[in-house]
Amino acid sequence: MSDFVLNNHHLRQVLIFIFYSKKTAAEAHLELYKVYGDAAMSETTCHDWFHRFKDDKFILDDRPRERRPKTFEDAKLEALLREYPCQAQQQLSSALRVTHQAISKRLHPLGMIQEQRTCVP
Repeated sequence: MSDFVLNNHHLRQVLIFIFYSKKTAAEAHLELYKVYGDAAMSETTCHDWFHRFKDDKFILDDRPRERRPKTFEDAKLEALLREYPCQAQQQLSSALRVTHQAISKRLHPLGMIQEQRTCVP
């Protein structure tokens, strides 16, 4: 049995071969689907890569993705919680001028869980 593991880099290398074989992106998708089945990249992704190849961009690595910047820093939230540890999320969101959901997402990683109107650090 082979130790081969299918990954995106391999599929992109195969896609370059198909590109140089003068096939279209749609044809490339069909070829990939015949061989790899559901593991093949979508036709839209094939089109995207063919556009890169036509622009002489043959770097097969994923493009770096930038994360959305935080709307506030955890340090500000932690400072408010040190002042008064059992503030309601609505109070915290008002003080930091962010949404209730932003506060909620930050409290769990900080180890602050609110249970029945009392907070448990």
